[in-house]
Amino acid sequence: MLSRLFAIALFTACAFCVSISPAVEEPKDKDKPKEKAKEKGKPNKLAKESSPYLLQHAYNPVNWYPWGPEAFEKAKKEKKLIFLSIGYSSCHWCHVMERESFSNADIAKILNDNFVCIKVDREERPDIDDIYMTALNVTGIDGGWPLSMFLTPEGKPIFGGTYFPPEDKKVGDDTITGFKTVLNKVIEFDKDRADLLKQADIIAEKTVDALEANSRLVALVPINRELVSDALEFFDIDPEHGGTGSKARMYRGTKFPRPPVWSFLLSQSNKPGNEALKKKVTLTLTKMLEGGIYDQLGGGFHRYSTERTWTVPHFEKMLYDNAQLVELYSEAFALDARPEYKRVVTETLGFIKREMTSPEGGFYSALDADTNHNEGEFYVWTLAEIKKILGNDADTALIRAVYGIGAPNFEEKFHILRLPKPLAELAKEQKLTEAELLAKLEPLKKKLFDARAKRARPFLDTKIIAAWNGQMIAGYAKAGQVFKNKDYTDAAAKAADFILTKMSDKDGRLFRIFAAVPGEKPSAKVPAFIDDYGYMIHGLLNLHDATSDKKWLDAAKQLTDLVVKWYGDPVKSGFYFTASDAEKLFARAKDSYDGVQPSGNAQMARNLLRLWQKTKDDTYRDRSIRTVKAYALALKMNPTSMPAMLRCLDELLDAAGEPEKPAPKDKPDVKRPKESADVVSSKLTLDPAKDGKRAFTLALEVEAPWHLYANPVGLELLAESQTEVTVFVGGKKVDAKIEYPKGKAITDSTGSKYAVYEGVLAIKGSFPYSEGEVEVRVKIVACKEGTCLKPSMLKLK
Repeated sequence: MLSRLFAIALFTACAFCVSISPAVEEPKDKDKPKEKAKEKGKPNKLAKESSPYLLQHAYNPVNWYPWGPEAFEKAKKEKKLIFLSIGYSSCHWCHVMERESFSNADIAKILNDNFVCIKVDREERPDIDDIYMTALNVTGIDGGWPLSMFLTPEGKPIFGGTYFPPEDKKVGDDTITGFKTVLNKVIEFDKDRADLLKQADIIAEKTVDALEANSRLVALVPINRELVSDALEFFDIDPEHGGTGSKARMYRGTKFPRPPVWSFLLSQSNKPGNEALKKKVTLTLTKMLEGGIYDQLGGGFHRYSTERTWTVPHFEKMLYDNAQLVELYSEAFALDARPEYKRVVTETLGFIKREMTSPEGGFYSALDADTNHNEGEFYVWTLAEIKKILGNDADTALIRAVYGIGAPNFEEKFHILRLPKPLAELAKEQKLTEAELLAKLEPLKKKLFDARAKRARPFLDTKIIAAWNGQMIAGYAKAGQVFKNKDYTDAAAKAADFILTKMSDKDGRLFRIFAAVPGEKPSAKVPAFIDDYGYMIHGLLNLHDATSDKKWLDAAKQLTDLVVKWYGDPVKSGFYFTASDAEKLFARAKDSYDGVQPSGNAQMARNLLRLWQKTKDDTYRDRSIRTVKAYALALKMNPTSMPAMLRCLDELLDAAGEPEKPAPKDKPDVKRPKESADVVSSKLTLDPAKDGKRAFTLALEVEAPWHLYANPVGLELLAESQTEVTVFVGGKKVDAKIEYPKGKAITDSTGSKYAVYEGVLAIKGSFPYSEGEVEVRVKIVACKEGTCLKPSMLKLK
């Protein structure tokens, strides 16, 4: 049963991936008559919620429950499985599944008769989202939203996926499993509830292991300058369009701005010897502001680019992206005063003030990608529309030249405005200075902007989130400091006052959300998470930098004391995502991945460092060091996942020196090993071909005190570091049967158990015989207590 459920889940992931491909995307509503407004049915239990996302589902025929005791008690009493759906208000595919499946009476009947259905806004409850997304990932499925999970009545995950079409769907030679089919299969499998519960226990255990993995192996790797310098080699930057990606894939696919990455790389790019990196960072920042991912008329960045060149975005506008990018471009301007950086900050903050700021001074969460169910409709143009609005051939010609309006670049008939060249080059082509070109463009842009403003607008999510407001406060304050603009600083201060007074309790503890139930006044709700505190402290420290007002430093210290008390791990260091007195889920996570936002632990480590620098209180420094050290192995093994922590480490080393100096060499003339191949010798023995196969023996000798990670290594965190052999014949990889020796079981100083190879070992294998030169490759990672060398690929012929 387990494999059959995973097969359904794999189809789910494929369904999501295929569905976002333009080749098979849903029919475009622009080409169809406008549908009648959907009549409201009977409200379900979401109608009394304040989350805009939950309210979007309040009149579904599905009997939705918000997350809470009532739903779980009902599931236990009626002995039903739980269907958990997680999304957010500006998620395009969440809207699609709501229209296709959750508004479908037949599907709703299946759900209501057989499951207790729970809907969660991931922006309100990121703790729930993180745990169940991790549960999906440990089953081998890539995540995304909407997240669709089936749970036991106790809340343990059984299996899941992302977007499902309502019915089975033929795409090329594949059939994508539909939601109705999935539901019926789960109902069938539920006849053996004991087997499902057993599976849930296994997945829950794996989820807990995965959530604890990065912070489990404490103190194995010293924190030193090499961790930072070595990490730079792992960021694969597109040399033509900027951004990170995969050279092997020609940098094709989606590109996220990922401000934590570029904040770290920007900080490194101005250091001696990093001139090549500086060019790549400048290229990236330039290409992003020139691309369609940036709203050339209204300012502000969309969420990500769907392709390599930053031309075609996913059109959501998220507060957290724009907040961080304002801070990033302000920092970039402070290092390299390019006028385009200042222009982007000015325009983006204009957008934030105009469209994302509440009367009280807090900042709203997001603008939807869709209008009238059409992705990007608010932002894209036809040439006929532009001509009609400008009413002048010369003006139209100028706009076409500046914004690259030639062949359509969206859905084969629409135009996304972008700068095909730097503005200075475009000005030169028009025989104008850059300032003259901008002045000439201004009234034309205003005409287009005013016409666009009359269109049906994307949905605005007006909930105020403490964490994201902290980042916007930081962005405003940094811009105020860099550009000496008091209006920016005042906006940051007003928002900070709002959060500290309207979104905290009598003890000063923060709430995450400020929102209104329909018909009621808005209020604060949901206890804050580590990112709410971390980002708010960051914002307050930036405000202190910009104003020197002790009020903001005192507020940052007060919030930090609360973080240490309620979120700190006194044993292994670092910080939990939830408070110690928060709702108990089946796992308690520690946030360490720096995705489009810094992890709570990276942000707190840097906050603590800055507090030490401001107050000279060594307690802050020591706690910062312990937090970084808790993730040292992850920084060594997977540095691209932790750029914000790398920036903190670099600043820590600049300010405090290396907490752990490498041990001096016994002999000055002994060469220090730099990579794993330096401590491993190897020999390949090939047997003659026999019965259409050829056998081989690969002998390895590992110098003491080093070891290699065995295969299998027995610990998920180290899976990518285990020894792995591949065989090539005539330059082509062949299927080979590899027999790895059993590793030596060890328990390290942190209590983690895994298997290693020490001394001499032999790996045997065989492969189908064919003509051509044989090459056996072995990937190795050599480590010893306290340090690891760079991975190596040994190639033997």
